[in-house]
Amino acid sequence: MIRKHHTQLTETELATLLNRETEIERVKPAVSAILQDVKVRGDAALIEYTEQFDGVSLSAIEVSDDAISEVFDRIDPEILWHLETAADNIRRFHESQIEPDLWLSEIAPGISLGQKTTPLDCIGAYVPGGQASYPSTALMTIIPAKVASVPEAVICTPPMPDGNGGVHPLTLAAASIAGADRIFCVGGAQAIAAMAYGTATVPAVDRIVGPGNVYVTAAKMIVPTRIDFPAGPSEILIIADESAHPDFIAADMIAQAEHDPNAVSVLATTSQAIAGKVFELIKSGEADALRSEIIKKSLEHSAILVFDSIDECIGFSNMFAPEHLEIMVKDSLGAINGICNAGSIFVGDYAPVSAGDYASGTNHVLPTAGHARAYSGLNVGYFTKKSSIQIIGKEGLSRIGDTIVAIAEEEGLNAHADAVRVRFSGEDEG
Repeated sequence: MIRKHHTQLTETELATLLNRETEIERVKPAVSAILQDVKVRGDAALIEYTEQFDGVSLSAIEVSDDAISEVFDRIDPEILWHLETAADNIRRFHESQIEPDLWLSEIAPGISLGQKTTPLDCIGAYVPGGQASYPSTALMTIIPAKVASVPEAVICTPPMPDGNGGVHPLTLAAASIAGADRIFCVGGAQAIAAMAYGTATVPAVDRIVGPGNVYVTAAKMIVPTRIDFPAGPSEILIIADESAHPDFIAADMIAQAEHDPNAVSVLATTSQAIAGKVFELIKSGEADALRSEIIKKSLEHSAILVFDSIDECIGFSNMFAPEHLEIMVKDSLGAINGICNAGSIFVGDYAPVSAGDYASGTNHVLPTAGHARAYSGLNVGYFTKKSSIQIIGKEGLSRIGDTIVAIAEEEGLNAHADAVRVRFSGEDEG
């Protein structure tokens, strides 16, 4: 782990922190071959790749309605209650993002402009699986789509490694609670190909959303179908002053590190004392975690950096553009005002990233690797399209007609100018 004053960072260390490269370029050739194969051979390719990569011989690609219904009898009712609670919070937050279906505003006599918002016809969500289950991702990807009134929302998720080809019960339950219309037991780049190109079983979708490993991310970036955003290993940046709790910070950095060996955790603080204490707590706490080996590898390329002011911390954070940003400072509102680039912002000592990952209601599908400079986290807007509207009467066109004609003629598009002139040509006669 890097631990130093930010002015002591070497060029290599700074470049490593700011340019969080994934291995996408390395896997692109293999992924491209998989995409083309699924495009040509469809379901047969999906079945073969599932056996090759997951060790599962699928009897059916799509999960049956009966299998989904039966799963609720096998899950602890208390866990189901918690899934419902999280779903309610996620639904309420995303309902607040809904824009009016149609709005019009008269900008001048005879000219009214507006916008119509329409849901996409069909979206596909990728939910990671295999060795673990991620029911929270099923909630985060499907609920916003259904809030946006998408008619068909489908899920692709890998089978459990038990040889039977089943989807993890918690993922099935969460998908059902979220409102998924169809669920397919297929993962990896082949799942992205199926949703992009369509097969006999899996429908082609208008947009693909959801996180995944490097193969999934590479596939999303190659297929022609619109996606949510590029995403790599998860990351957190914490801005803290002397008022912060070192044990909270250390716990949050360790929590982030358990995601993936390539996950990145960074503390930017104005306090040498906080920096030292957090370092000690991390070293003593990482070995106690269940995923200690993953955590250890992740923390090797993480950092604790000391700055001379909160403004400097904010400036570094905006360059880093973190997926998750925690703010633990006395003047938290002042700090928020300075933030330009962050996927999701967590404010206060009692706002860990875990809250947004599961139950606060905000979305945990977020841009990583600096892409927060240009992308927003998953929201209702990703599942809609907007059409501009203009209602123009004769008076309105007469007001802007000369401007249209002048610009059209300058561009050499005389027919565009004539399309305006013809509407008033009769008025010049006699």
